[in-house]
Amino acid sequence: MRPGKVELYINEILQSKGAMFFSLLDPVDYKDEESAIRTARDCARGGADIVLIGGSVGVQGSMLDSITKRIKEEVDVPVVLFPGNVATVTQHADAIYFLSVLNSRNPYWHVQAQMLAVPLVRSFSIEPLPVGYIVVAPGGTVGWVADINMVPREKPKIAAMMAMTGEYLGERIIVTDTGSNPQMQGSGPIPNEMIRAVKSAISVPYIVGGGIRSIKELRSVYASGADIAQIGAVFEGSNGHSSFRLSQQFSKVAKEEGAKKLRRM
Repeated sequence: MRPGKVELYINEILQSKGAMFFSLLDPVDYKDEESAIRTARDCARGGADIVLIGGSVGVQGSMLDSITKRIKEEVDVPVVLFPGNVATVTQHADAIYFLSVLNSRNPYWHVQAQMLAVPLVRSFSIEPLPVGYIVVAPGGTVGWVADINMVPREKPKIAAMMAMTGEYLGERIIVTDTGSNPQMQGSGPIPNEMIRAVKSAISVPYIVGGGIRSIKELRSVYASGADIAQIGAVFEGSNGHSSFRLSQQFSKVAKEEGAKKLRRM
């Protein structure tokens, strides 16, 4: 399968700018659809390179269709699905994380869910992004839903070997994720040592998600080797002005750290 428009867009920006910032929207975590749509719009206007829509539970059916369609009308960047299960598919998205949860104990999350969803993905002409997804402790909701054998935070070599395995199996994007709001479980973003280990082990784009809430944390994530930062929970509950301002700040950091990376190459 050749790369489609969204994957080429990702690769081109990484080659020209060195880093990207994705905003993640889980509609069920907002008080209403309008709040979710407004946040997505303001994140895109603030500089997010991609708007992700999805979550571990809840978002599907008419709600997903309506929100995705409205967001597509409001933004000029790709809208990509981050599926929590087979129902997180809508014809209104540009692409979907066609992901395999590499450290799930349950084969359903390796290939069976994907097999059940693939007829819709093809019939809707949604671009599948081949993603190897690795969950790091504490894991949040996805750790429970997907029956994860969590990568310990103090074991960067395990994450690196798993990422390399994903690339060798054909995944063209690797994600390490702590799950949403790891601070609520007494933790934080992916450790810097783990980010460095994963980045040194693979040659495909590397996304780091989970727990990134501050400029300092974001700079550290990029400096440690992430190509893309995936940020969501910090936007929840914010008003439009603060979402826009946060997105501007995160986008500025991505540009600055990406330029540093390119100069080192």
